[in-house]
Amino acid sequence: MSTLLHIDSSARASGSISRQLTASFAQQWQAKNPDGRIVHRDLASDALPHITEALLGAYFTPAENRNAQQAELIKQSDQLVDELLAADTLVIGVPMYNFAPPSTLKAWIDHVFRAGRTFRYTENGPVGLATGKKAIVILSRGGMYSEGPMEALDFQGKYIKSALAFIGITDVELVIAEGVSMGDESVKKALASAQEKIAATV
Repeated sequence: MSTLLHIDSSARASGSISRQLTASFAQQWQAKNPDGRIVHRDLASDALPHITEALLGAYFTPAENRNAQQAELIKQSDQLVDELLAADTLVIGVPMYNFAPPSTLKAWIDHVFRAGRTFRYTENGPVGLATGKKAIVILSRGGMYSEGPMEALDFQGKYIKSALAFIGITDVELVIAEGVSMGDESVKKALASAQEKIAATV
């Protein structure tokens, strides 16, 4: 059975472009995979704790050597890693906040980038372990960052694509809806372009 991991990170519960587009992808994916399973993780309504010294200690302590506190602390991270590894496809909604992804998504990354689980160290450097997956990353932006003078300030899509590649997810499609704060016509154009790419990607 195919599994889609659907991740939303927009702080907006309504009026979110990225949520609208991830929902569209999920609906089309379900139609093509009627027996498939969708796991939805909303990083705004169910925000993850940021990394602490205690949690880092649990990460780097072998499972058999963790004390009771460390075993409890790491449970949520283990669940998130299990969700990621069980998925065949990921759709991730990523609005741009101050030129970068929301901190809620960075917290998710900090929980699932785990040595020994989603990547491992070798004598030739780190190797990703979350292979064989496809990721569709839906980016929403108020301005225009794909080209022009603002391109140098795009720390959104490049970061996510590079981060996913680090853990072995190299089949990544970026769906970009930009200029969504530049008037109604710009929003319509951005949505139409993004929906067209989603339909071709599902």
